[in-house]
Amino acid sequence: MAQVEIERDGAVMIVTLNRPHRKNAMTLTMFAQLADAWEEVTANDDIRCVILTGAEGDFSSGMDLRALAGDVAEPDAIDTGARMKEDPGFIYRGLLKTYRPTKPVIAAVEGVAIAGGTEILQGTDIRIAAESARFGVSEARWSLYPMGGSAVRLRRQLPYAVAADILLTGKHITAAEALHYGLVSYLVPDGTALDKAREVAATVAGNGPLAVEAILQTLRATEHMSEEEAFAFEQPIGMSVMASSDSKEGPKAFAEKRTPDFQRK
Repeated sequence: MAQVEIERDGAVMIVTLNRPHRKNAMTLTMFAQLADAWEEVTANDDIRCVILTGAEGDFSSGMDLRALAGDVAEPDAIDTGARMKEDPGFIYRGLLKTYRPTKPVIAAVEGVAIAGGTEILQGTDIRIAAESARFGVSEARWSLYPMGGSAVRLRRQLPYAVAADILLTGKHITAAEALHYGLVSYLVPDGTALDKAREVAATVAGNGPLAVEAILQTLRATEHMSEEEAFAFEQPIGMSVMASSDSKEGPKAFAEKRTPDFQRK
């Protein structure tokens, strides 16, 4: 059984964390398979959007602490020792800490998204949460450090006092609180997060791919630039999109009342 399952639905790739017997807790094998999936997303022009979700009612409970303590549920599916020697950065790439694909990533969260589950969530772009989902970065409870990036990222995505409370107490928050704080984009009934993610992904995938990727690049790169610096950064990116054939096809399709046929050029 693959610890990360990959499915294609047209221009959308669906990446499923697949260790439901441990609430999709993360392993080195999982990180390696995630890192490979993200690289495939960037390399494959046929993929326009990605959904990240978890199997059987949970997103992820974070790193498998039971396995770290010796209670291993299954052997690693790959030679993680060799992978670590050849490619020591795969863990953080898999967690979306040091690498993010050039296509939008939509999270579909049911159940728990704790520790590494909330850490990888912060590397996604649009986030759908089921009503009973729970979030938190609880590493401090066990005298661990949130190496997936939350000590930096959570403060940048939430107000300081909220991020500090979550990180320092190790508390969990509800999906309604996550929506209130802006950690997630949508709140949906239990059991429907993936359906909503598919709906949003289909909309994103139907838009002009050059425009989507350029907007995403600007969103990510300019967050901490001054407005003047950000405008200078975006100028060549935006002009490249505006000079494309797709930028002519979009208005033409609008005028002709038909669906655009974007060609990524």
